[in-house]
Amino acid sequence: MEKPRAVLFDAYGTLFDVYSVGLLAEQLYPGHGTALTTLWRDKQIEYTRLVTTSNHGAHYRPFWELTRAALVYAIRRVAKDDRAALEPATLAARADQLMNQYRHLSAFPENREVLQALKDRGIVTGILSNGDPAMLGISVRSAGLEDVLDHVISVDPVRKYKTDPAAYALGPQATGLKAAQILFVSSNSWDALAATWYGYPTLWVNRGGLPFEELGTQPTRTGTSLRDVLTFF
Repeated sequence: MEKPRAVLFDAYGTLFDVYSVGLLAEQLYPGHGTALTTLWRDKQIEYTRLVTTSNHGAHYRPFWELTRAALVYAIRRVAKDDRAALEPATLAARADQLMNQYRHLSAFPENREVLQALKDRGIVTGILSNGDPAMLGISVRSAGLEDVLDHVISVDPVRKYKTDPAAYALGPQATGLKAAQILFVSSNSWDALAATWYGYPTLWVNRGGLPFEELGTQPTRTGTSLRDVLTFF
Protein backbone atom coordinates (compact mmCIF):
# COMPACT_ATOMS: atom_id res chain seq x y z
CA MET A 1 0.00 0.00 0.00
CA GLU A 2 1.03 3.64 -0.44
CA LYS A 3 2.42 5.43 2.57
CA PRO A 4 -0.44 7.31 4.25
CA ARG A 5 -0.46 11.08 3.91
CA ALA A 6 -2.27 11.58 7.21
CA VAL A 7 -2.85 9.68 10.44
CA LEU A 8 -6.02 10.08 12.50
CA PHE A 9 -6.20 8.66 15.99
CA ASP A 10 -9.16 7.69 18.10
CA ALA A 11 -8.89 9.53 21.41
CA TYR A 12 -10.49 7.59 24.26
CA GLY A 13 -8.71 4.31 24.81
CA THR A 14 -6.15 5.03 22.09
CA LEU A 15 -4.39 8.26 23.07
CA PHE A 16 -5.98 8.60 26.51
CA ASP A 17 -6.36 5.77 29.02
CA VAL A 18 -10.04 5.55 29.92
CA TYR A 19 -9.20 3.19 32.79
CA SER A 20 -6.84 5.63 34.47
CA VAL A 21 -9.85 6.72 36.55
CA GLY A 22 -9.69 3.31 38.21
CA LEU A 23 -7.65 4.39 41.24
CA LEU A 24 -10.12 7.12 42.18
CA ALA A 25 -13.03 4.77 41.51
CA GLU A 26 -11.50 2.23 43.90
CA GLN A 27 -11.00 4.91 46.57
CA LEU A 28 -14.63 6.00 46.30
CA TYR A 29 -16.08 2.49 45.97
CA PRO A 30 -13.66 0.08 47.68
CA GLY A 31 -13.64 -3.35 46.08
CA HIS A 32 -15.58 -2.13 43.06
CA GLY A 33 -13.16 0.17 41.22
CA THR A 34 -12.41 -2.17 38.33
CA ALA A 35 -16.02 -3.24 37.93
CA LEU A 36 -17.15 0.38 37.97
CA THR A 37 -14.70 1.61 35.34
CA THR A 38 -15.36 -1.37 33.07
CA LEU A 39 -19.13 -1.00 33.27
CA TRP A 40 -18.85 2.77 32.85
CA ARG A 41 -16.93 2.37 29.61
CA ASP A 42 -19.22 -0.33 28.25
CA LYS A 43 -22.36 1.66 29.04
CA GLN A 44 -20.84 4.83 27.56
CA ILE A 45 -20.30 3.09 24.21
CA GLU A 46 -23.74 1.47 24.40
CA TYR A 47 -25.34 4.88 24.89
CA THR A 48 -23.56 6.33 21.83
CA ARG A 49 -25.06 3.55 19.74
CA LEU A 50 -28.52 3.96 21.22
CA VAL A 51 -28.74 7.68 20.51
CA THR A 52 -27.27 7.30 17.02
CA THR A 53 -29.52 4.50 15.83
CA SER A 54 -32.81 5.33 17.56
CA ASN A 55 -35.45 7.64 16.05
CA HIS A 56 -33.07 8.98 13.40
CA GLY A 57 -30.80 10.50 16.04
CA ALA A 58 -33.57 12.45 17.78
CA HIS A 59 -32.11 11.53 21.17
CA TYR A 60 -28.58 12.72 20.46
CA ARG A 61 -26.72 14.15 23.44
CA PRO A 62 -23.10 15.37 23.60
CA PHE A 63 -20.50 12.82 24.65
CA TRP A 64 -19.89 14.53 27.99
CA GLU A 65 -23.56 14.10 28.91
CA LEU A 66 -23.60 10.46 27.81
CA THR A 67 -20.42 9.81 29.76
CA ARG A 68 -21.96 11.18 32.94
CA ALA A 69 -25.19 9.26 32.37
CA ALA A 70 -23.18 6.07 31.91
CA LEU A 71 -21.24 6.79 35.10
CA VAL A 72 -24.39 7.32 37.16
CA TYR A 73 -25.78 4.04 35.83
CA ALA A 74 -22.54 2.23 36.71
CA ILE A 75 -22.52 3.68 40.23
CA ARG A 76 -26.13 2.66 40.81
CA ARG A 77 -25.28 -0.83 39.60
CA VAL A 78 -22.08 -1.51 41.56
CA ALA A 79 -23.25 0.29 44.72
CA LYS A 80 -26.82 -1.01 44.63
CA ASP A 81 -26.58 -2.40 48.18
CA ASP A 82 -24.99 0.74 49.67
CA ARG A 83 -27.76 3.15 50.61
CA ALA A 84 -25.38 5.87 51.74
CA ALA A 85 -23.50 5.82 48.42
CA LEU A 86 -26.76 6.19 46.51
CA GLU A 87 -28.01 9.16 48.54
CA PRO A 88 -28.49 11.85 45.86
CA ALA A 89 -26.00 14.39 47.20
CA THR A 90 -23.32 11.75 47.75
CA LEU A 91 -23.84 10.16 44.36
CA ALA A 92 -23.71 13.55 42.62
CA ALA A 93 -20.56 14.62 44.47
CA ARG A 94 -18.71 11.40 43.68
CA ALA A 95 -19.85 11.50 40.06
CA ASP A 96 -18.46 15.05 39.86
CA GLN A 97 -15.10 13.83 41.17
CA LEU A 98 -14.91 11.02 38.63
CA MET A 99 -16.02 13.22 35.75
CA ASN A 100 -13.37 15.79 36.64
CA GLN A 101 -10.80 12.99 36.55
CA TYR A 102 -12.16 11.96 33.13
CA ARG A 103 -11.37 15.44 31.80
CA HIS A 104 -7.70 14.75 32.52
CA LEU A 105 -7.25 11.09 31.62
CA SER A 106 -3.68 9.84 31.60
CA ALA A 107 -2.09 9.93 28.16
CA PHE A 108 -0.24 6.83 26.99
CA PRO A 109 3.51 7.46 27.36
CA GLU A 110 4.45 6.98 23.70
CA ASN A 111 1.92 9.53 22.39
CA ARG A 112 4.21 12.50 22.00
CA GLU A 113 7.12 10.47 20.62
CA VAL A 114 4.95 9.00 17.85
CA LEU A 115 3.14 12.22 16.99
CA GLN A 116 6.41 14.14 16.85
CA ALA A 117 7.95 11.48 14.59
CA LEU A 118 4.99 11.83 12.21
CA LYS A 119 5.28 15.61 12.20
CA ASP A 120 8.98 15.32 11.46
CA ARG A 121 8.07 13.25 8.39
CA GLY A 122 5.61 15.87 7.21
CA ILE A 123 2.58 13.67 7.91
CA VAL A 124 -0.73 15.34 8.78
CA THR A 125 -1.90 14.27 12.24
CA GLY A 126 -5.21 14.46 14.00
CA ILE A 127 -7.82 13.05 16.33
CA LEU A 128 -11.19 11.75 15.13
CA SER A 129 -13.25 11.11 18.22
CA ASN A 130 -16.70 10.71 19.72
CA GLY A 131 -15.65 13.30 22.30
CA ASP A 132 -17.26 16.71 22.11
CA PRO A 133 -15.00 19.69 21.36
CA ALA A 134 -14.69 20.93 24.94
CA MET A 135 -13.73 17.49 26.27
CA LEU A 136 -11.16 16.96 23.54
CA GLY A 137 -9.69 20.42 23.99
CA ILE A 138 -9.08 19.85 27.69
CA SER A 139 -7.62 16.38 27.14
CA VAL A 140 -5.26 17.56 24.40
CA ARG A 141 -4.06 20.54 26.44
CA SER A 142 -3.70 18.46 29.59
CA ALA A 143 -1.49 16.00 27.68
CA GLY A 144 0.51 18.81 26.04
CA LEU A 145 -0.22 17.61 22.50
CA GLU A 146 -1.53 20.81 20.89
CA ASP A 147 1.62 21.42 18.86
CA VAL A 148 1.77 17.93 17.34
CA LEU A 149 -1.85 17.67 16.17
CA ASP A 150 -3.09 19.38 13.00
CA HIS A 151 -6.72 18.44 13.52
CA VAL A 152 -8.93 17.67 16.52
CA ILE A 153 -12.14 16.39 14.94
CA SER A 154 -15.27 15.79 16.98
CA VAL A 155 -18.34 13.96 15.68
CA ASP A 156 -20.52 16.53 17.45
CA PRO A 157 -21.28 18.61 14.30
CA VAL A 158 -22.89 15.62 12.56
CA ARG A 159 -24.64 14.45 15.77
CA LYS A 160 -23.78 10.83 15.01
CA TYR A 161 -21.29 8.68 16.84
CA LYS A 162 -18.89 6.13 15.48
CA THR A 163 -19.55 3.65 13.96
CA ASP A 164 -21.91 5.69 11.74
CA PRO A 165 -20.31 6.40 8.34
CA ALA A 166 -21.04 10.12 8.78
CA ALA A 167 -18.62 10.15 11.70
CA TYR A 168 -15.79 8.55 9.71
CA ALA A 169 -16.48 10.86 6.76
CA LEU A 170 -15.27 13.79 8.87
CA GLY A 171 -11.68 12.63 8.37
CA PRO A 172 -11.54 13.11 4.59
CA GLN A 173 -13.59 16.30 4.92
CA ALA A 174 -11.12 17.84 7.38
CA THR A 175 -7.92 16.75 5.63
CA GLY A 176 -8.98 17.06 2.00
CA LEU A 177 -7.65 13.54 1.41
CA LYS A 178 -9.34 10.31 0.41
CA ALA A 179 -10.00 7.78 3.15
CA ALA A 180 -7.53 5.42 1.45
CA GLN A 181 -4.79 8.02 2.02
CA ILE A 182 -5.46 8.33 5.76
CA LEU A 183 -4.31 5.80 8.35
CA PHE A 184 -6.90 5.40 11.11
CA VAL A 185 -5.59 4.19 14.46
CA SER A 186 -7.70 2.81 17.28
CA SER A 187 -7.29 0.53 20.26
CA ASN A 188 -11.02 -0.25 20.13
CA SER A 189 -11.54 -3.27 17.92
CA TRP A 190 -15.09 -2.25 16.93
CA ASP A 191 -13.74 1.15 15.87
CA ALA A 192 -10.88 -0.32 13.85
CA LEU A 193 -13.33 -2.68 12.17
CA ALA A 194 -15.84 0.01 11.23
CA ALA A 195 -13.08 2.33 9.99
CA THR A 196 -11.80 -0.51 7.78
CA TRP A 197 -15.29 -1.01 6.42
CA TYR A 198 -15.50 2.72 5.72
CA GLY A 199 -12.34 2.58 3.59
CA TYR A 200 -9.47 3.65 5.81
CA PRO A 201 -6.27 1.64 6.11
CA THR A 202 -6.26 0.81 9.80
CA LEU A 203 -4.03 -0.04 12.72
CA TRP A 204 -5.60 -1.79 15.67
CA VAL A 205 -3.51 -1.14 18.78
CA ASN A 206 -4.19 -4.33 20.74
CA ARG A 207 -2.62 -3.52 24.09
CA GLY A 208 -4.51 -6.28 25.89
CA GLY A 209 -3.74 -9.24 23.63
CA LEU A 210 -7.42 -9.64 22.77
CA PRO A 211 -9.03 -11.39 19.79
CA PHE A 212 -10.31 -9.19 16.98
CA GLU A 213 -13.99 -8.99 16.06
CA GLU A 214 -15.36 -12.12 14.36
CA LEU A 215 -17.13 -10.43 11.46
CA GLY A 216 -14.99 -11.49 8.53
CA THR A 217 -12.82 -8.37 8.23
CA GLN A 218 -9.39 -7.73 9.72
CA PRO A 219 -7.64 -4.39 10.25
CA THR A 220 -4.82 -3.56 7.84
CA ARG A 221 -2.32 -4.20 10.62
CA THR A 222 -2.34 -5.01 14.32
CA GLY A 223 0.17 -3.69 16.83
CA THR A 224 0.67 -3.48 20.56
CA SER A 225 1.49 0.23 20.98
CA LEU A 226 1.19 3.47 19.09
CA ARG A 227 4.80 3.05 17.98
CA ASP A 228 3.52 0.52 15.45
CA VAL A 229 2.08 3.46 13.50
CA LEU A 230 5.62 4.18 12.32
CA THR A 231 5.85 0.78 10.57
CA PHE A 232 3.61 2.26 7.86
CA PHE A 233 6.40 4.70 6.99
